[in-house]
Amino acid sequence: MNLKTNIGIVNALIRITIGLTILSWSTAKLVKKPWRDSYLFMSMLGAMKVAEGIVRFCPVTALFERGQEMRDNKETEMNQMHPYNPS
Repeated sequence: MNLKTNIGIVNALIRITIGLTILSWSTAKLVKKPWRDSYLFMSMLGAMKVAEGIVRFCPVTALFERGQEMRDNKETEMNQMHPYNPS
């Protein structure tokens, strides 16, 4: 699988900043209340955002772009099958 960067520099920096903020907040809360699973989940989400910013690849954005390409290809095929377009 070929991974190309699909987010820009500014978006990556924002993801890193917000991810580190979430990660530090959740780990501080996790130290006080280690039995809470929500803080562990939030720390994993923060770490994921930091990783997305460093690698500059977002899997959700890639899925959205792929869905858009598939929709555009389907519309092109439909237009080629039916050349009469009243609009």
